[in-house]
Amino acid sequence: MSEQPIHDYIQPGKRAHLVGIGGVSMASLAEVLLGAGVIITGSDQREGATVGHLRGLGIPVTIGHRPESVLGADCVVRTAAVHDENPEIAAARAAGIPVFERAQAWGAIMRGYKHALCISGTHGKTTTTSMCTHVFMAAGMDPTVMIGGTLPLLEAGHRVGQGETIILESCEYCNSFLSFYPTVAVILNIEADHLDFFQDLDDVERSFRAFADLVPDSGMIVANCEDANTMKALEGERRPMLTFGVERGDVHAANLTVRGGFASFDVVYRGERYAHLELSVPGMHNVQNAMATAAAAIVLGVPGPAVEQGMRTFRLPGRRFEDKGRYHGAQVCDDYAHHPSEVEALLDTARQLPYQRVVLAFQPHTYSRTHELFDDFVRVLQKADVTLLAEIFAAREDNTVGISSKDLADHIPGSIYCPTLEDVTAALRDIARPGDLILTVGAGDIYLAGEALVAQDSPG
Repeated sequence: MSEQPIHDYIQPGKRAHLVGIGGVSMASLAEVLLGAGVIITGSDQREGATVGHLRGLGIPVTIGHRPESVLGADCVVRTAAVHDENPEIAAARAAGIPVFERAQAWGAIMRGYKHALCISGTHGKTTTTSMCTHVFMAAGMDPTVMIGGTLPLLEAGHRVGQGETIILESCEYCNSFLSFYPTVAVILNIEADHLDFFQDLDDVERSFRAFADLVPDSGMIVANCEDANTMKALEGERRPMLTFGVERGDVHAANLTVRGGFASFDVVYRGERYAHLELSVPGMHNVQNAMATAAAAIVLGVPGPAVEQGMRTFRLPGRRFEDKGRYHGAQVCDDYAHHPSEVEALLDTARQLPYQRVVLAFQPHTYSRTHELFDDFVRVLQKADVTLLAEIFAAREDNTVGISSKDLADHIPGSIYCPTLEDVTAALRDIARPGDLILTVGAGDIYLAGEALVAQDSPG
């Protein structure tokens, strides 16, 4: 990490080289910087639609990491997944070219906006950031947006607007969001997660408190008062705060009804109805996300009718209860849930929908999370009618704790252990019945098993 302020390098005419430019956040960063007049080059490990799109914008992208790629750059920006041993990072350091983290670059960008709305929380960040995008666009505020997923409205995970507001999904992993400059900081919830980086829940709470403390006195913290860990983290906080919740809070729901898993309710603020929402997405967790969205909109002066309009057209981002198709009369959906609480919320939502059985194919994400939250996973995964377990998706980790998905399967009666994704698809093919809801769930590549299943139902 460079000691020089990144703001000196995020300037028109300066050249920034982005290592890992094909990732969702890096690609959107590249577009925003390009729009600000920064000269962009980049590299990635593989070709893909995102790389092709960036090249179409005139950004040179090389495949593979080569030391010569950074020559002539004023600075280099990398993701947390790119380590010091990377040839381009090593070459930059040897040449005296400053190296910055992706989060630092986003922090520099948001300082140029009057309003920086940062959405944080262990769960619900992508969905709530997406909801805010719909609402603020409906209000005509033309925001710049960065989302950790693909939003159907944008056909991307980002947009470059001309308004005074930037909306960012803000992740706590590696304390990334502590490089941000929020004027409005939303905290949806706090749980123990990313325990390969954080020591324990207290450590996670300290990180979120430090994030809240970044808000200036003229800004606002928007907090879920129904989440005990959030309120514990914010205990004694003197900055302005607006609370939200379903049953209580400065902004809360009234006249809540749920039909077929879909909620409708009034949003009440200071004793008066601010908006009436009829959600197009199922689950009580999405009521919480909608309340956070409404609270953020109130802080930034969005009128209630714009919230209603934006939420009326809202569709979930990719890998959030995403419809993948059908197989022999069974509905196949995919979801990114990878923490026990997220999986539990997903299964509780599925139970409210008119399916005969819920068949869960779950791929744990990282060895550390599986090990640290093992008992919670065992409890939650039994909520499905049938549970299949794919092998753990390693992501950034080595298996230093000696754990396997088979360990989970051994503790879940009737579950099926599938060592490969091909085994998952084969097992689903044998299990599926008309009227089933088949869920492929996890933050890795489990969606490929569902896509392969649906493809086998296609004619020809």
